[in-house]
Amino acid sequence: MAGGSDKIDYVFKVVLIGDSAVGKSQILARFARNEFSLDSKATIGVEFQTRTLVIQHKSVKAQIWDTAGQERYRAVTSAYYRGAVGALMVYDITRRQSFDHISRWLEELRSHADRNIVIMLVGNKTDLEDQRAVTTEDAREFAQKENLFFLETSALEATNVENAFQMVLTEIFNIVNKKNLTSDPQSNNSAPALPGKKVIIPGPAQEIPKSKTCCKTS
Repeated sequence: MAGGSDKIDYVFKVVLIGDSAVGKSQILARFARNEFSLDSKATIGVEFQTRTLVIQHKSVKAQIWDTAGQERYRAVTSAYYRGAVGALMVYDITRRQSFDHISRWLEELRSHADRNIVIMLVGNKTDLEDQRAVTTEDAREFAQKENLFFLETSALEATNVENAFQMVLTEIFNIVNKKNLTSDPQSNNSAPALPGKKVIIPGPAQEIPKSKTCCKTS
């Protein structure tokens, strides 16, 4: 992690969206401070935290924004999405309704955010596998259909939270660098151009206890 006095090469704004109580604030706390609170309160309005990482020898400050999932806070929508280059859409694998609402969140995101925003679908609370109400296949199918990245996480057990943010931030970094290369005639062949097609990653290193459902077809 870069120190406070180090030069920051990039600042990327990433937003967390999804229904209330799916674990957005816990995912943020795990990523930003490596903390988890069992008595977490509902988020009021909007808050954000930052963490600086090194990606391909560049210092990247991730500015992660967290908002309340309740309807009464939807008025903050436009300002919340403004300038965002990445998004994590979070649902609770034990609450089917939170997954069913993802299409609505995605529609809102795409209507307010930049069209090139990098989006990851996140199924949180894999530590409650015995209460699972959303299959991995359903979520992966939705992610592939909508051209989203996808991972399942546990903020409680710190499973895949780091991976989720790293994947999104690295994809943003690659897109930004590709734009810089194509717009800079002096770049010559100093670095290879990155392919323009987004790669769908269907959740590498998912840690789902004793589940072999990933390989079945319905």
